[in-house]
Amino acid sequence: MKHGSHLKAEMILVFVTILAGFGWIFSKEAIAGMPPQFFMGVRFIVAGFVLYLVGLKYFQGLNWQGVKRAGLVGLVMGVTMMFWVKGLDQGSNLGVGAFIASLGVVLVPLIARFMFGARPPLSIWLALPVAVLGLGFLALDNGLDFEFAHVYFFCSALGMAFQLNLLSRFSMRMHVLVLTTIQLSVAGCVLLLLSLLTETLPHSISIEVAGWFLASTLIASSLRFLLQTYGMSLTPVSHAAVIMNLEPVWTAIFAVFWFSESMSGGQVLGCFLIFIAMLISRWPQIRSIFKPSKYS
Repeated sequence: MKHGSHLKAEMILVFVTILAGFGWIFSKEAIAGMPPQFFMGVRFIVAGFVLYLVGLKYFQGLNWQGVKRAGLVGLVMGVTMMFWVKGLDQGSNLGVGAFIASLGVVLVPLIARFMFGARPPLSIWLALPVAVLGLGFLALDNGLDFEFAHVYFFCSALGMAFQLNLLSRFSMRMHVLVLTTIQLSVAGCVLLLLSLLTETLPHSISIEVAGWFLASTLIASSLRFLLQTYGMSLTPVSHAAVIMNLEPVWTAIFAVFWFSESMSGGQVLGCFLIFIAMLISRWPQIRSIFKPSKYS
């Protein structure tokens, strides 16, 4: 692989994290006029359909066993996103929520330990106390009167860790675009069913809310996953894993400018510690970036 293609891929992935950060803004604006789970359900179904149209040729000759496994991952994704959108709906600070939700990358090896008996690497044991300390600063910033939305975001982090473990264990020989389409579609159906059971659907939606819905669906979902798929095909997974840690950073920055959010000193320290924990958990990947390789 040429160095130019490698650099191009990393720039694409950085742009993907920017789109993901904007996705938090788009979603927060959309659920101001739509029931949260209804919004996420329709968003994922539409985004999945768009990806299906784009990658139609990759859907030929699918293995039914692989489809069932991808559907199971989509089911977990649906539950994960249920917690995420509840946190988004009830939370008052997007930046804090983004850092808590991003703890999933730290929790992946721990979940693997309980699910498959895998031994977490030393980097995870070093990252955990830093992450817990960061959560402590966030949760206790206002004494014991913390936001329950933080619990929802943490549950979404656990769900993401469970989802990533299933993906790593399932041997699904299908194009990543097909896998993403199935996951989004199944997750969308789960969320839409939950919405029909628990939410009152709106009789109408304003043009402004519809615009935010389309932005979150076409830009923060369909376009984001297309670029992510392309970018990750051109660069080592270790590089991509480190770059994707930028999402909560962009979310916090955008929330400051868009919603005039601010963080106390304790919250800033908590987010910083969580970010450091994420980097520590990725230390093997970070170290590999600086080693001589065929990509350099």
